Amino acid sequence: MASAPVPGSVLIYDRIAANRRTTWVLMVAFVAITTALAGLIIYALGLPIGALGIAGIAIIIYAIFSYFAASSVVLSISGAHEVTKEQEWEYVRRVENLAIGAGLPMPRTWVLEDSAPNAFATGRDPQHAHIVVTRGLLQKLEPIELEAVLAHEMSHIGNYDIRVMTIATVLVGIVVLLSDFFLRWTYWGAGARRGSRNKGGGGAVILVLLAIIAAILAPIVAQALKFAVSRQREYLADASGALLCRHPEALARALEKIAADPEPLEAANKATAHLYIYNPLREHRSFLNNLFNTHPPVEERIRLLRSM
Repeated sequence: MASAPVPGSVLIYDRIAANRRTTWVLMVAFVAITTALAGLIIYALGLPIGALGIAGIAIIIYAIFSYFAASSVVLSISGAHEVTKEQEWEYVRRVENLAIGAGLPMPRTWVLEDSAPNAFATGRDPQHAHIVVTRGLLQKLEPIELEAVLAHEMSHIGNYDIRVMTIATVLVGIVVLLSDFFLRWTYWGAGARRGSRNKGGGGAVILVLLAIIAAILAPIVAQALKFAVSRQREYLADASGALLCRHPEALARALEKIAADPEPLEAANKATAHLYIYNPLREHRSFLNNLFNTHPPVEERIRLLRSM
């Protein structure tokens, strides 16, 4: 008689399947949104409709490129450098042990030379994964706390969270850039002048309205796409990471130290903030930042860990 599946394993497999579906949803949404923005620009420039087909092909090619190269872009933005066991024995050895314990390939290991303690994982799948830690994390955490943070990041790799989080970074970034280009171009009057010459005053008004709509919707849509990296991913990585290192209290203590550390993370930006174990943009507090925050409250994460 077959034994019943372990509930936790069912949850993990469901999450992996959901993350794979979310990747495709992100890709399709990206193509649709950027094609619409490209259409606005083409219309405003008065270019032939055939230009939209060319733009659509270019956008699809970029989406495919993003799937394979997003992690390289993220690593380049972060400014981290790769390290070996000979260079960072304690760090790399612990990653190696956790990879064996989780039954995952050994990820490549990187260090970001910043005094603020933090970490993230990136890549498109466990076979092409990377773990990045700051110098501050290596210096300020106890060995067992460091291992707990690495177990959290290893869980993101095993759960395929890294694919969704990494691709979201690059795709959302290009949506914002396209929108910004359109708005700046309209602001300087190029669209209004062309609209006045070719279509009269009504065309200029339409372009202004389109610019306003793009200014309002593009950032919201971009943040909504990034919000696909839901808070539940962090809760799940906390839980599965604590089980992997067999020490929930160590991860709770690590989160407390990371949250309490006053050092700002110099390399942090809004494009990559959602990747980190703790939001590095802690000083940027506003209603919209809280509304679209992909990190759950650290106090709640600590409480749940200590209840395990």
